[in-house]
Amino acid sequence: MKKILALLGVIALQSVVCAAEQPALAGRPNIVFILADDLGWADTTLYGHTQFHRTPNLDRLAKRGMLFTRAHSASPLCSPTRSAIMTGLSPARTGITVPGCHEAKVILEAALAKGAPADKKSIMPVSVTRLKTEYRTLAETLKDAGYATAHFGKWHLGAEPYSPLQQGFDVDMPHWPGPGPAGSYVAPWKFPDFDADPGEPNQHIEDRMAKEAVKWMEKNKDHPFYLNYWMFSVHAPFDAKQALIEKYRGCVNPADAQRCPTYAAMVESMDDAVGTLLDTLDRLKLADRTLIVFTADNGGNMYNEVDGVTPTSNRPLRGGKATLFEGGTRVPGVVILPGVTQPGSRSDALIQSEDYYPTLLDVLGLQPAPGQQFDGRSILPALKGDALAGKAICQFFPHDPGVPDWLPPAVSVIRDDWKLIRIFHGGEKGAHRYLLFNHRDDLSEKNNLAAQEPGRVQELDALIEKFLADTKAVVPAPNPAFDPAKYHPEDEGKQKPKAKAKAKASAKDESDPKLQGWKARSCTASVKDGIVTIQSNGDAPFLGVGAGISGPAVAKLRVRCANGGKGKIELIPPGKKETEARRVPFTLKAGDWQEVSVDLPAMGPINILRVYLPAQQQSVDVDWIELKAGEQKKSWQF
Repeated sequence: MKKILALLGVIALQSVVCAAEQPALAGRPNIVFILADDLGWADTTLYGHTQFHRTPNLDRLAKRGMLFTRAHSASPLCSPTRSAIMTGLSPARTGITVPGCHEAKVILEAALAKGAPADKKSIMPVSVTRLKTEYRTLAETLKDAGYATAHFGKWHLGAEPYSPLQQGFDVDMPHWPGPGPAGSYVAPWKFPDFDADPGEPNQHIEDRMAKEAVKWMEKNKDHPFYLNYWMFSVHAPFDAKQALIEKYRGCVNPADAQRCPTYAAMVESMDDAVGTLLDTLDRLKLADRTLIVFTADNGGNMYNEVDGVTPTSNRPLRGGKATLFEGGTRVPGVVILPGVTQPGSRSDALIQSEDYYPTLLDVLGLQPAPGQQFDGRSILPALKGDALAGKAICQFFPHDPGVPDWLPPAVSVIRDDWKLIRIFHGGEKGAHRYLLFNHRDDLSEKNNLAAQEPGRVQELDALIEKFLADTKAVVPAPNPAFDPAKYHPEDEGKQKPKAKAKAKASAKDESDPKLQGWKARSCTASVKDGIVTIQSNGDAPFLGVGAGISGPAVAKLRVRCANGGKGKIELIPPGKKETEARRVPFTLKAGDWQEVSVDLPAMGPINILRVYLPAQQQSVDVDWIELKAGEQKKSWQF
């Protein structure tokens, strides 16, 4: 069905507005969509709420276009927002409501969980874990309209067959399904077939991504292109260039709520990447015909700890990532549409992630494909300086992750200055509970006015009800197992204590004895009839063993996988960190058994040997592994 719609869409998309209706740009503009990860509304210098972080290139962006003061993400978590940008549909409709798209289990339809603990008033839905290819994505629409398309950075909407390459993009780099960069921000990384440039052993991932994006823009500068630059920054893991960390360590003000040197360094590297893209558009003389969107996928992270403090503060907003308060969903927003947006302008229009897709179609004069629908609406009038009268936005987050300022499963609506949050079945006898805030007088959402404004609650709740019906959302249900004696309302909004780490298993029971000392990580490894079968349950599955041998060496293995793919051997010398490991790639052919031989150039002792296998989308079978260095030889015949 998707292919049929795409074919019909190509026909429909031939209708382009005439030059008189589009005076701003001769021909179709290039599109650069920059998405930061976990970047809070107060994390940049755009709104005047930080003196610690430095973002001169974001300020440079805003001076060229329109800064939105009330831009919102579709969700307080990343994957749901990413799906909304790609489809123009609410997470309530797609069913992607948590960032679980890197998990091994493929779930394509949302459904209620089978039950809930006795201290929960409602049963939560189970989130979808892949962006279904049946949805017509922004990339597919633009590709059918003649655009070159490329995705650089984080995706987190599913590995193949749900990767950017199956969703309308010609190029995807580093072709990674995980929630953050593989291993760290500073090379060496743990991507299966992507590493730092030769000669740059400590390359930052954003420097590399921006460099590759520049190459692609140079290659495609003579025809319209759509570049998705979706940063890994500033999501965990929390690390950065050491020199930048030390720079900010010397600027810490203990009285400032933002005082995390590592996070500030991460923000600067993110901003540097934006500058690289802007410099390239200027150098290629493309700036005057390039539409740029900059935003973030959710609010700033308030629940991890880095350098002894939380990564950031979203003040004056309440809450942060994973909450339905403004700190979780109000994000930076800048749009540059040459000839339309006034340089250095600001807009208080209410906009959301779902709006970008229909807006771009409106700007380009393109029609949706037959039967295609959007939950967002075009904000082109706002880009021209007009108001978006009566516009309301809804955010569906039917989960309770236990971060600071968490709420039970809920949905919200914002219209004009008012925001209503409905907590599903959070009241007495299964009734909903409501929080009502006036953002004009109470941006920090401290004063719940629901009891004083019952008429407004009823009016806004009707918008919520219509939204849930229109999107066919799978909503939380009353929990029949709820026990009031086990319910502790005083704990709402307090960060739940982290589960204690499990005690490390002894060498005796840590893995199957048939693995002969090999340990399975990010995967399961089962042995039957002398064959080890590897099945992934993480982003980078591997088998590891204490090598106890000195290099240079040769590693050999007999292996079988149906689809083939990229793998690598990783060597870690004694006393060295994982970031100092040596990695040697190899490629597996699809089909039957094959023997792979990999030369390992390491000099001196090899402490740990790891074999990474392409098991993310298939099971991989291993017959035997052999390691040989001169007269030394180790072999594992499973």
